Amino acid sequence: MNRLQKAIARAHRNDRTAKVLITACGVGMALVPILIGLFLFYRGTDTFTLFHHSLAEFLFSGVWSPSDTAEGGGKVGAAMFITGSLAVCLLSLVLTLPFSMAAAIFMTEIATPQARRLLQPAIELFTGIPSVVYGFVGLTVLIPFLKSIFPMPFSFSLLAAGIVLAIMIFPTITTMSADALASVPKSWREASYGLGATRWETIAHVVIPAAKGGIATGIILGLARAMGEALAVAMVIGQMKVFPKSLFLPASTLTTAISADMGGAMEGGEYNAGLWTMALLLFLLSFAFIFLIHYINDLATLKGERK
Repeated sequence: MNRLQKAIARAHRNDRTAKVLITACGVGMALVPILIGLFLFYRGTDTFTLFHHSLAEFLFSGVWSPSDTAEGGGKVGAAMFITGSLAVCLLSLVLTLPFSMAAAIFMTEIATPQARRLLQPAIELFTGIPSVVYGFVGLTVLIPFLKSIFPMPFSFSLLAAGIVLAIMIFPTITTMSADALASVPKSWREASYGLGATRWETIAHVVIPAAKGGIATGIILGLARAMGEALAVAMVIGQMKVFPKSLFLPASTLTTAISADMGGAMEGGEYNAGLWTMALLLFLLSFAFIFLIHYINDLATLKGERK
């Protein structure tokens, strides 16, 4: 009986120890983004607190000429970089969304199980390719191809960056959309067929509307992935600090500007502070995407419970 009591006590101790370790790991991982956000807030607000620039100037001015000194006196207008990021992300979404939806519908509604087992790993393989490989292929293959088709004044362009990003976010949107479509109950499809609907009518009017929450989540995750990409975009966009005026002209984004200039900016200078503010803006946009995903999922769950 003594041994049994000792074994029970040891099991309880091990259980408590495991619970404490798991809780500590969970809390620690939750603290990491909070600490990163606090650090970015500390460094990113120097533009406004130390160098006395306004938020309106940073967000809406197109004049980017910060002083690389601690005295400041330059202009910190990041509107061209913000516009470039938005333009590249929206272009990549427009290019990849039809292919992503077509692939997701094919995998879940049309393909045989054997074809699905081949196609899904092939799509997921895209996520394991390093971004530098995408950029290098875009630099050596895509840019000469585009230049041979379109009369482009420069080799690098917004279009090239959009195509590269479209390929990079394709597996994210496709996988999330396929999972959302597959989660629609088969009884809904059977009921639609029983009412005389064709396969395409069932997909368009039953399956896709039922899965729109998961599809929207995949789209937002893809946009977040596109917004934060730096290396592949920097290799093909040209990094010209101008507002994007054409698909065939170079431009610059928040990530490319940070990656290109952060190493050469003087620590504590106005230029360095402006780059940290752009990093803070990217961080806030990422959080906004995450909260939007949770809002869409909660909304879809609420609608499902009402039905």
